[in-house]
Amino acid sequence: MTKKPFAELGLSPELLKAVAKIGFEEASPIQVEAIPRLLAGEDLVGLSQTGSGKTAAYAIPAIEQVDPAVREPQVLILCPTRELAVQVAEEVAHLAQFKRGVRELPIYGGSAYDRQLRGLRAGAQILIATPGRLMDHLERGSVRLERVRMVILDEADRMLDMGFRDDIDAILKQAPAERQTAFFSATLAPPIQQLIKRHAKTAATIRIESHQVTVPAIEQIYYEVDRRSKLEVLCRLIDLQDIQYALVFCATKIMVDELADHLAARGYSCDKLHGGIAQATRERVMAKFRRRGIDLLVATDVAARGLDVDDIEVVFNYDLPQDAEDYVHRIGRTGRAGRSGRAITFVAGREIYKLQQIMKFTKARVRRERVPSAEQVEAKRTSQLFDALRETLERGEYRHHDDVVDQLLEQGHSPTEIASALIDMLGREGGRVADERPARPPARALPADGAEDAERSDVARGPGRARPTPTRPTADARTVRARAGDQPALPGRARPAGSHPPRPNRESPARAAGGGRRTPAAPFSHEAGMTRLAMNVGSANGIAAGDVVGVLAGLAGLQREEIGAIEVLDRRILVDVADERVHVALKKLHGIRFKGNKLSIVPARE
Repeated sequence: MTKKPFAELGLSPELLKAVAKIGFEEASPIQVEAIPRLLAGEDLVGLSQTGSGKTAAYAIPAIEQVDPAVREPQVLILCPTRELAVQVAEEVAHLAQFKRGVRELPIYGGSAYDRQLRGLRAGAQILIATPGRLMDHLERGSVRLERVRMVILDEADRMLDMGFRDDIDAILKQAPAERQTAFFSATLAPPIQQLIKRHAKTAATIRIESHQVTVPAIEQIYYEVDRRSKLEVLCRLIDLQDIQYALVFCATKIMVDELADHLAARGYSCDKLHGGIAQATRERVMAKFRRRGIDLLVATDVAARGLDVDDIEVVFNYDLPQDAEDYVHRIGRTGRAGRSGRAITFVAGREIYKLQQIMKFTKARVRRERVPSAEQVEAKRTSQLFDALRETLERGEYRHHDDVVDQLLEQGHSPTEIASALIDMLGREGGRVADERPARPPARALPADGAEDAERSDVARGPGRARPTPTRPTADARTVRARAGDQPALPGRARPAGSHPPRPNRESPARAAGGGRRTPAAPFSHEAGMTRLAMNVGSANGIAAGDVVGVLAGLAGLQREEIGAIEVLDRRILVDVADERVHVALKKLHGIRFKGNKLSIVPARE
């Protein structure tokens, strides 16, 4: 069975809009088979494993059949546990967000009756309930099933194993006989067959077979990570393991956009692929990744299908895939052509059960590891800086700044103090003083449970934007040049072939150290097809080149190739933008709050 676009399944515009906003690109096999049958009013038995997308397979038809004018229960979804009931209710809410007047209500034990009674009085039409608590409401008379059109039993085999057979029979007997009934189960054991025979005599059966697949010889690791901490953990692993060529998979287009913007704002060389990007742009991005023009590619499963690369170091499952076969296809992109490969998976909360299903299906061992600490990352950076300094001293290939050192010595600073201050400056700025690329920020503590998300934006509170660590301007490093998407320099890391060394500082070190008048930087020339824009902020406002890329990409929606050279001065920023996108940048950004400053952005005067 193959996947299909949701647009081919006969859904209403409101459901298609919700699916697009969530970011789903294709319907899974169970969705392709079940949705049209349920929309047609058929009784159904769906046999599929956990993680196949069955929740949307029944939730979409259920939402479509609700009459918003009737403020009584019309759809009943039975779940074995309160955790599953909450999870299903959340997915129903997301799918029904554009269906005006449609309300869902989870009903399960351990939650206050008052809240559930208020939801019932408010006219919830879709009830997602555990059998025990629903029986309590039926006995109290607070729930009536006379208007129910559709009953769905999710994980029916598990409910029977938990001893809910009598409750299920009692509940189904109270629902109208002409209702539509759907059973979703991993197995078709005799107790399930008996239940189907009693309550859905003419049900059609669809079976989604899970084909056994062979996992390539790849080192597989997983980390249990809170959702809010995934970005920080990803950055720690990239820095600690010095990963230079990786593929990062996300579940939806929205997640791809957000993660790519976060990484770019933190100074990583990355780009993105998903079905919402024009085909010509996708081909350019894939070509750039194949020739190693970027370090990280963030993608959805659909967009990465045409990507055939042999030497990917690591595949990250930032989000778990829907099913085990997608997992195998993802990780099979590393370890090719006889090379070693690694697959790293992030698991949050209840997703550990989904990963266990994948491990059972693939018969592969996925080893759990501890999240590296911020101290480990900083120790690695310090070691890299030490090695880079030692190699530079041994080669003797560096410019001497004896006049600056002599002035500092005359002011009473010892050689050890001077060297320590310089090393500290280099460490804080990612190992470069006048590099042309944004620095990666230092590793941070992960947020505790309930803590505010560490990735809140200072860039006009744009959606999905990260707060890059401001780069502190130094006396002889006031001008930072950057290209959107360039690879940041790390101490001890060799520059890729064809890259240019850092531009020499245009300011006299002697003048800077002595507090003399600053020599202005020579103007930089913009490329053909680019227009230079000027911003009224600069490094004195704590703004770095990565922030500029972030606000242009996140709020103005510019692609990497539409952003040219960036020059950050003390009180001013010059940036090149593609001619055809200038009006968008001016309209979207002029007057916003940028790191606490009201931004003025205008065409620069030559």
